[in-house]
Parts: sequence; C-alpha cells; structure tokens
Amino acid sequence: MEHLVFLTGRLAQRNLEKVLHGMEPAPFTWEVREIGLQVAGLMTADMIRRRVEAPVRADRILVPGRCRGDLDELSRHYGIPVERGPEELKDIPRHFNRAARAVDLSRHDTLIFAEIVDAARLDIDAIVARAHALRTDGADVIDLGCLPATPFDHLEDAVRALKGEGFRVSIDSLDLAELRRGAGAGADYLLSLTPDHLWLADETDAIPVLIPREPGDEASLHGAVEHLLKRGRPFLADAILDPIPYGLLASLCRYQRLRERFPGIDIMMGVGNVTELTEADTSGINAVLFGIGAELGIAAVLTTQVSGHARRAVKEADVARRVMYAARETHSLPKGLSDDLMTVHAKRPFPDSPAEIAEIAAAVRDPNFRVQVSEQGLHVYNRDGHHIARDPFEFWPRLGLQHDGGHAFYMGVELARAEIAWSLGKRYMQDQPLDWGCAVDRAPQDLLAHCAPGPTKTKRAPKPDASPTPLQAQAHDL
Repeated sequence: MEHLVFLTGRLAQRNLEKVLHGMEPAPFTWEVREIGLQVAGLMTADMIRRRVEAPVRADRILVPGRCRGDLDELSRHYGIPVERGPEELKDIPRHFNRAARAVDLSRHDTLIFAEIVDAARLDIDAIVARAHALRTDGADVIDLGCLPATPFDHLEDAVRALKGEGFRVSIDSLDLAELRRGAGAGADYLLSLTPDHLWLADETDAIPVLIPREPGDEASLHGAVEHLLKRGRPFLADAILDPIPYGLLASLCRYQRLRERFPGIDIMMGVGNVTELTEADTSGINAVLFGIGAELGIAAVLTTQVSGHARRAVKEADVARRVMYAARETHSLPKGLSDDLMTVHAKRPFPDSPAEIAEIAAAVRDPNFRVQVSEQGLHVYNRDGHHIARDPFEFWPRLGLQHDGGHAFYMGVELARAEIAWSLGKRYMQDQPLDWGCAVDRAPQDLLAHCAPGPTKTKRAPKPDASPTPLQAQAHDL
C-alpha cells in the first residue's frame, strides 16, 4: 500500500490528522510532519528543503495547496514525487476521490461555432482580434455574421485574413449572394441552406448547414438531409432551437426526432436563442443544453456572446462540452468533474464549523488577524480576541486599526470578500481572490497551478512603530 507523508504547520496539524483518520480505511498509509511553522500556507519549497529530512519510507510527499516554489526540484531532491494537495485540508477526501477517478477533461466531440454577429460593421483587424479572443475561450470555428440590409464589402477579405491566421470560418447569412462570396473566398461552412437552396452546395466545397423552411417544418429538413445523404455530401443539420416561451420544449423534441430518424448524421444546435434571450446566469443554461447535446450526440453548437450577461458563453460552452462528454463516456453524473460552471455558489462553501474555528482561534498567540467564514458568519481573530459578525462594519470598533491605514485597507478588502462569500455561499480563503469559475479570466499562473499567494508582505509593510502585518494565509490550511 502506498505511504504518504503530509507536511503541515502547527495550527493545522490536529485538524489534518482528524481528516485523515476520518478517511479510514484509506487506500494509503500516512504520517503527518509539522515542519516548525505556525501556518502551513506560508510554507515554501526552499523552506521544506531546509527543514525536512528525506522520509525513511514514503511514496509521495504532499504539501499545502498554496505552498510556493518549484516542487519538481523538491521531487528530484528527495527522489520521490512531491505534490500539492488541495488548498483546504477538508477537501483532501474529495481530492483523492477525483485522483482515483482520473477523468479526462481534455476530450470532447462537439465543435463550437462562435459568431461575430456584427462582423459587417468591423474592420479586418477588429475581426481578427475578436477571432483570436474567441479561439482562446475555446471556439473551433469563427462564424461571420452578416446583417440584413448592411453591406459587407470586405467579406472576402475577412475570410482570407482569418484563413491566413489558421481559423476555420463559417458564413452566417440567408443571403445567397453573401454565402456564395464567402465560399469563393475559402469559407469552410455555410450557415444556412434551406431545402430550396441546396443547389448552392453543388457549387462549393464548403460544408452546408441545413435548416427547415420554417422552424417547425420538420418534413422539409428531413427531405434536405435525405437529399444530401444520397449525394454523399458532408453537412450539418439544424432543427432550430426556439427561445422560452416560444417553443423551446417542442424544438428540443424536434432535435430528438431528427436524431432518431438519422442516427449517424452530424447535427448542429444554435443555443443563442436560449442563452441570449433568457436573463439568467448562462453557465447553468449552457450546462443543461450541453448535457442535452451530449445525449443527442450534437456535433456542433453555434453560440453568441452579445448580451452583457452572456459575455462568457464561449468559455462556458467549452467547459460544458468537456464535462458532459466525460459524464457520458464514463456513465456517470456530471458531478465531481469540474467546478468551473459553478460560478455563483460553491458546493462546500463552509468547510469549518464555528466550534472548529473557535478551537483554532484559542491557539493563536500572535497579533496577526485571521479571517474565516462559517455558516454563522464572518470570523476575525488574533491573540486579543475572536469576533463574529455578519456585517463587516461591526468589526471596525473591535480591531483597533483607526491609526493604521495600511492594515485597515487590507482588512476592508478581506472582509468585503468574506461577506460576499458568506452571502452567496462561496468558499473564502484569506489572501485569495474569490473563485468565480469560468465566469472570469484567471490571472497567469506560476508554479502554484492557480494556487498563488495573495499580496506580499512588502505591499503591506508596516512602519517601524506599527503592529505586524496581517497574516497572509489561513490558519487551517493543510
């Protein structure tokens, strides 16, 4: 059986041992080493190398999730793997459960067509810049939206510029002349051809997307599919997803019937009618729609991010297609695979109970402030006391920071984050930004793999006569 060595600090040691005992029977044996630090979150790779002798018996060493430094170098030093565990010690069981499942989220089978709806109004440089941003978010095909009664004189130049940058391109128009121009310039896909315009597919190598004459006219779409199947031409078929409350359920049933009638064809689903036209967080909408897409074997999704509330639609689509593919392929629920679509709430927002926080607070012997959150509210404590409130303003007269602007500013930031976390039910970790999943771009990460520390002490260095700087990691880290 594998033997693991967990490194931690004094304040976290007892709780870490409780968590590990609670996992028994665990698929490994273990030991905990306290390396002479009060707070585990301040641990660095250099500090570990200086203070920790090579274990006599160990298959792996696990360090706190926010441990800074080069762990590969530590692995070479000790001759065994040194790895980061989760940021919260109570996430250790989930950490090992995920590792045991080894779910691959690098795979999917759904192309994302990301539409630039106002392409006709943008110059070439702006179109190319937008395309690069969309590709970064996960788009596979850049869809150039053509607007009614709006000239797109630079359509061909836009297609050639995008192709020159290595993009796959689709032209989105009901104007046959624009579709023909785009295909002539090298577009890969044409959105969209009705059954009356299938002749255009014979004039180009571009792959057509077939739509019915009217959204509910299934017979016309099925006829177009049968026509191109007989001709041996590649295509995508789109049954048209309608918005709420104008037939969403009925349109989903059309997709199901399309799949049942033609089990092997490639189907496209345009999700913008639901994400753009429903004022709700799009991460959840995309999760459900891509789950349906995984069940139906949808080959491509057309999405937009025009409305302000849908501005992360492409990134959400990229996460959702991977999660739902993994769930389908592993015959499991889409749980425990990724937290990126949980942008507002956390599954386990309050890992520590008020009693556990009180126990940690009672052991503190220094003046540095710790901030934690429980179901009870916000906790602020140091050697001088343990205060609990739900309104950050209630802490002000208790902290004694009236004449220390730097520390007051720092505590204001941390308590604002803590209040948001408590109100929404999100995970809060001192000195760390709140995790909004794929709703925001993460800052470039260093070796910590998005576990970078918060602001450094030099940014909050006290004057010589000031009190010590606030603690920069929570006391209950692994």
